Amino acid sequence: MSYLLRGVAAAGGVRVVAADTTALIEDARVRHDTSPTATAALGRTLTGALLLSHVLLKNPQDRVTLRLRGDGALGGVIADAGLDGAVRGYVTNPDATLPPRPDGKLNVGGALGKGDLQVIRAHAPYGDPYSSSVDLVTGEIAEDITVFLAQSEQISSAVLLGVYIEPSGVVKSGGVILQALPGADEGALALLEANVRALGQLTDAMRRATLLEIVEELCWGLGFELLTPDALPLRFECRCSDEKALDALAYFSPEERERMIQDDGGAEVVCGWCGEARWLGPDALRGISEGEIRCPDCDTLWYRDGQATMVRDSERCACGRPVMLPA
Repeated sequence: MSYLLRGVAAAGGVRVVAADTTALIEDARVRHDTSPTATAALGRTLTGALLLSHVLLKNPQDRVTLRLRGDGALGGVIADAGLDGAVRGYVTNPDATLPPRPDGKLNVGGALGKGDLQVIRAHAPYGDPYSSSVDLVTGEIAEDITVFLAQSEQISSAVLLGVYIEPSGVVKSGGVILQALPGADEGALALLEANVRALGQLTDAMRRATLLEIVEELCWGLGFELLTPDALPLRFECRCSDEKALDALAYFSPEERERMIQDDGGAEVVCGWCGEARWLGPDALRGISEGEIRCPDCDTLWYRDGQATMVRDSERCACGRPVMLPA
């Protein structure tokens, strides 16, 4: 089981959030059939999003999205997480791969290339999403999240992320965020830095010790206090549904949907977030037209019952016709 721990150290001067995501990342690898390099990138991003959710969010309904966009072979990676322990995500090019780095490690930074890291906080059900971004520094993700927290949140942090992969799949995956809170003792922070350097690679440590033991090593001499005696379970979980699949097909015209029925007997919709395929038969496709309002000239979808308004009354359609919606 994947799980998350939270705690404090140095008399409350250091916040600690740590996660073992091994089972969760193996689930993601299987769902998206990712190459080793893509698995490492996706695993670090999913784990990073989960850790950030416990640093940036307060309301259980809020979500944080971590998006990395680059000009390398991966294209980009995205993950969406919340305080409930659920996360989902995908890689734009799941087959992407590069030769290992000179030290033998997977070249995630090279596969991402130059680009940016964006963090989006959605405060449901109120308010607009808040977004902030920084340029990718290394593309290795942990370092980039560290820079984001320093620049956008003005919080000094140490971020550790790792995914260890063998031909059989993900062996170990996890992450830790250590943050200096206001008033933290400088001597304690110096000791914390020394402990981080002494730990070495996170996945090496996870192969010899439990997550709690690793956190205690990182906080050696700092009086670590565990705040989650019952670890928070983590899981890869999507929010896709048959209804959302039908919403996606609503953007096709009735004639296009009828051709899907005549040619294939229906339509298969694959969720990009989780890879799940849903088959929608003739009755479902023909039922989409109920409650639709389309442009009489170009057939663009203006409105559909149950969906947010796509255009507003009196605006102009892409073809130039004035939009007219029911009251």
